This record gives sequence, C-alpha cells and structure tokens, in this order.
Amino acid sequence: MASGVGAYGLWGLFPAFFGVLSFAGPVEVLAHRIVWTLVLMLVVLAMLGRLSTLRGLPARTWGVVALSSAFISINWGVYIFAVSQDRVVEAALGYFVNPLVSVLLGVVVFRERLGRAQIAALALAFVAVVVLTVDYGRPPVIALTLAFSFALYGVMKKVVRLEPTTSLTAEGLVGAPIAIGYLVVLGVTGGASALSLGVPHALLLVLAGPVTALPLLLFGVAAQKLPLVTLGLLQYLTPGLQLAWGVLVLNEDMPASRWIGFALIWCALAIFTVDSVRRLRAHRVASVPVEAASADTPR
Repeated sequence: MASGVGAYGLWGLFPAFFGVLSFAGPVEVLAHRIVWTLVLMLVVLAMLGRLSTLRGLPARTWGVVALSSAFISINWGVYIFAVSQDRVVEAALGYFVNPLVSVLLGVVVFRERLGRAQIAALALAFVAVVVLTVDYGRPPVIALTLAFSFALYGVMKKVVRLEPTTSLTAEGLVGAPIAIGYLVVLGVTGGASALSLGVPHALLLVLAGPVTALPLLLFGVAAQKLPLVTLGLLQYLTPGLQLAWGVLVLNEDMPASRWIGFALIWCALAIFTVDSVRRLRAHRVASVPVEAASADTPR
C-alpha cells in the first residue's frame, strides 16, 4: 500500500515541482525531463543487469515504442505547459477523465463491449465536457489532450507488453536525440536556462529525471503487490491532490459551473469504479469452482 500511495502522492505533487521550474520554458523543461529520466533509467537497467534486453527488441516493437514515446512526450509537455500557465485545475481534470477515455478507446481500438454502467459513465462524462466547455468558453483542450495522450500511451503498452523499466528506457532512447538536439540549439543560441542561470537552476532541471522515474518505479512495485481494485481507487489521489493545489495554493478560479462539471465527472467515475469492482468480484466468484476442480485433479 505504501508504494502505491507514494507513487500517486508524488504524481499529485508534480504541480509544486514543475512550478519551481517556471524559470525555463516548457519545451526546455520537457527536453531535460526526457534526457535525465533516460540517464537514470539506464543506470537502473544496468544495476538490474537488463541492458541486454534493449538489444533484443524487434523492429516492430521499436515502432510501437516510438509511438509510446511520442504520446508520453505530448502528455509531459502539455502538463508542464499547464503548470507554467497556472492551469493546474484543468490539468487535474484531464487525469480524472483519463480512465473514462481509456474505456472509450477500448471500444474503438480493441472492440471491447460496454455494459450499461460504463455507457452511463461515458454519457455523464460527455455532459460534463459540454458543461465545462460552456464554463471555459472553449473546449478544455489541456484536459482532453492529457486524457487522450495518456490513454493512447496505455493502448501502446497493451499492444506491446514490456517490463516497465525496459519500456521507459526504450522510450527515452527514442525521444532523447530530439531532446538533446533541442538543448544543443538552445545552448548555441544562448537561450539555455541551465547554462545562463547557474548551478542551482541546472540541478533543478536535472532533478526532473529522478522526480519522473521515482513514482514510476514505486508504481511498478505497487502493481505487483496490490489488488487492481486498490490501484484503481488510488489513482484518483493524483488528480485530487493536483486539484487541491490549484484551488488552495494557486487560487485558480473555480466558479459554481466549473464545480458542476467536476461533480459530473466524479459521478461518472463513481459509476465506473463501482461497476469495475462488481465485475472483478463476479469474475473471482466464477473462477472459484474451476480452481477447486483443478486442485482435486490427481497429478
């Protein structure tokens, strides 16, 4: 449980850390995040003796990894931009909506069938987006981009199942050349914050690597030890903390109409979560006789 709370709790505190990095532009922060996360993950893989796994990946797998890298880079970049623009509440909305978008993509990509509760949850989410569009005076682009980019990242993970540390390292290897190229251009043109603002600022940018990797590693531990239902409930800790940061610390505007939109999303998530728990319990009950029968079979 501690590893799961730690992972989602750290993700929930991301607005605090990336807010400190506002001295650099969002793209520069993203580039540093990609590069230093890769450096750390290469060290981790080397310590685990798994660097050789990267050499054995087939070309098709690298193609999917490239798409994964693109989707997670978009997600990271948009989130950094949202924090830099004091739009943390809208970013939090994206991570509340994400589980429902994942269900929608399951239908579109994998032809999964929806139950009545899931259809009701998606319908409520659609109404919530309409309400929030009226409230903002525009579609909640940041929230929807975060939700869809992370959900598509999840689709790529489902297509090619790699061990988390290997997957994150491979994604970094794909994205790092572009990130390094951008940082080199910044350095040559005199626009690199890490070079112009001194060592303390440079170290903060380097910290983007460990700050990114640590919760992912904790999540990997939690995924192995905790039931899926517990993980599913804990995931709402992240956007909940981010919403609290946006409202209580940054004093972002939250009119009544915006609260109504969030309330509709929470109702949709409640329906979705209860239905998921019910389905999991039903699956476990249905599998008991099979397990008991196999246990009584002579070996």
